[in-house]
Amino acid sequence: MTQAVQTFTGGVIFDGTRLREGLAARFCDGALAAIAPLAELDAPGEVVDLGGDILSPGYVDLQVNGGGGVMLGDDPSVAVLAQICAAHRSLGATTLLPTLITDTREKTRATLAACIAAAEAGVMGFGGLHLEGPHLSVARKGAHDAALIRPMEAEDLAALCDAAPKLPKLKVTLAPENVTAEQVTTLVEAGILVSLGHTDAPFETCVAYARAGASCATHLFNAMSQMGNRAPGLVGAVLDTAELSAGVIADAIHVHPASLRAAWLAKRRGPGRIFLVSDAMAVAGTDATEFELEGRRITRLDGRLCLEDGTLAGADLDLTTALRVLTRDCDVPLEEALEAATTVPAALIGQQVDLTRAGYPLAEMIRIKADLSRAAPVLP
Repeated sequence: MTQAVQTFTGGVIFDGTRLREGLAARFCDGALAAIAPLAELDAPGEVVDLGGDILSPGYVDLQVNGGGGVMLGDDPSVAVLAQICAAHRSLGATTLLPTLITDTREKTRATLAACIAAAEAGVMGFGGLHLEGPHLSVARKGAHDAALIRPMEAEDLAALCDAAPKLPKLKVTLAPENVTAEQVTTLVEAGILVSLGHTDAPFETCVAYARAGASCATHLFNAMSQMGNRAPGLVGAVLDTAELSAGVIADAIHVHPASLRAAWLAKRRGPGRIFLVSDAMAVAGTDATEFELEGRRITRLDGRLCLEDGTLAGADLDLTTALRVLTRDCDVPLEEALEAATTVPAALIGQQVDLTRAGYPLAEMIRIKADLSRAAPVLP
């Protein structure tokens, strides 16, 4: 049987950790076979000239509220999940966690069921579910509906623990104000990725919840108290606790580049790291200028998504733009920025991004313009 062979050359290859120049990547039947100088590759097959672009594993986005004109919360179904995943794939995100923000117990259960069905159907790009709420702090609700925020009860805990093994990954953002440390431990033992967010919890409490099993924070600096000289809060806990990772919305709107640069430097030592999220909404991948969020009008203008009172409601962001902000405004090396969009978030959901070993799927590769103006999947 004849193998389908494609070889990509003439650009830079990001292998999950390093940028590698002067090499070509050969794929056989859709799987990586070798990375080596072009002259050393036998039977290169179809040769694709990258023209100086970057060949990289696709982005992994752990916070995506919507895209392609729809919000997950509007209609939690396999069709909508596929539409959201397809919209973000066109922007370079080949794995994502569709995200449901604070909603009713009934909507949450319907979303869990739809996501389990999407996993069983093998929806391309579907990496699991992120539940951002409803167990948050009303004081730090942001664009979430305060009337739907509530404490975690035994019924909620059981539903999450039951769904977790049926999903590729379940991530839950919660606040200590409405969830106990013991509940956090139970969630983590069930395989759930617990993230702290939308909270005014003090530093000591956040550290205690990290010890209970929480391993990251949701959109660092946003929807949380800020770091003070005597009250470091969640921001301080993230920067001081080596094991905590944190998602950031790097659009230079949600977080000032100087703040992001400081956080980046604080977390470089690891093992917890900064990773990029889009916090994208329905307009992602479209030209729409507005949409509705649970009956509230959201406008899109100059890179911002806002409620009528000016409250930021998600972000008008793709991860290529976030890479550009990190590298140009925050002085982050491109290799590290690419890790924050691929390797770091992938590890949090139990996946591996590594082109140093053969077998990586061509379907998960993207081509990024050298000027970081655009990214698109190698295969449609």
